[in-house]
Amino acid sequence: MAVLTCALFSALAVSRCPADPIPIKVIVVAGFEVGADTGDAPGEFQFWAERDSLNQKVTLLRRAHPLCYNAKGLYGMVGGNSNDKDLSPNGEIELIAALCMDPRFDLRKTYWIIDGIAGIDPAAGPMGSAVWAENVVDGDALREIDDRQLPPGWPYGLFAIGTKGPRQLPTTEPEKGGGWGGATLVYSMNHPLNGGLARWAYGITRDVKLVDSPEMAAWRMRYTGFPMAQGAPRVMMGDALGSIRYWHGATRTEWARDWVRMWTKGKGTFATTSMEAQTFTGSLMHMADEGHVDFSRVMVLRTGSNYCMPPPGKDVLSTIGDESLGTNAALEASYRVGSVVAHELLDHWDRYENSVPSD
Repeated sequence: MAVLTCALFSALAVSRCPADPIPIKVIVVAGFEVGADTGDAPGEFQFWAERDSLNQKVTLLRRAHPLCYNAKGLYGMVGGNSNDKDLSPNGEIELIAALCMDPRFDLRKTYWIIDGIAGIDPAAGPMGSAVWAENVVDGDALREIDDRQLPPGWPYGLFAIGTKGPRQLPTTEPEKGGGWGGATLVYSMNHPLNGGLARWAYGITRDVKLVDSPEMAAWRMRYTGFPMAQGAPRVMMGDALGSIRYWHGATRTEWARDWVRMWTKGKGTFATTSMEAQTFTGSLMHMADEGHVDFSRVMVLRTGSNYCMPPPGKDVLSTIGDESLGTNAALEASYRVGSVVAHELLDHWDRYENSVPSD
């Protein structure tokens, strides 16, 4: 019976594994979609699905969004949907893993465009802008105490695991007091991307015209004291923070700036915050360690749908979750900028298949 079972398993495995896995050249990974992929209110994937005719579909996981593609070899996938019954990042992690380990596909030379809207720091740039990242910093795993119980001099109650206060990196010595069983913590919350590729993407998209409106311009002018927030939308460089927590406000923005600066060792500048950039890049880093993907081909593009803090003098609850004014402009920016890179790679695959572009 054991021999028969093994033979049957081997036969099934062979039937599921094509002799020549399909090489995926470019894939767009969006965080969420609203309802259907086409024909209704757009999310982060709809413009790609409609304008690039991503109407061919492959099932990866039964509960997840299918893998979509077109005849030119552009693929796309979505982490979540407005109809989902939970907001856990588990689905995004599972989807990346399922694709990377699917024997039907070869992703060793795939270029990834992790694409979507985000909150933007008014100190970095204006809403409606498109921002290419060189670093994605994970803001989830940390220590936290109630801000009402802060020790004297603390700006906020968020700090790194293995430390005893804000703006500190874990030391190379075991934590005093026996935390983590006295083990030495050697870890990073930064997912460093290929800076040369990010700057190349910025270079070929920096002149893309983005959406603006009188209403957006009027709103930007409320951010007095933030000159970078008051200009017209533009393509720019800046680092991304990812956190499952949807945070908002001046104090948390201060934390985000410090957190990105700290984990990039002073080289990074916080620009955008989203809820899934860290799960996608983190999953791909693990898949790269297993040889499934080339992490040097991963790009992250976030576009500012709103600011991550209210205008000076305004109550924090007056703007949290309010993305109404800038969302359509940000969704348009995602496609206009991201598609330039996707089409360049596909149209000149002979140039980029074996040589990753750099600035």
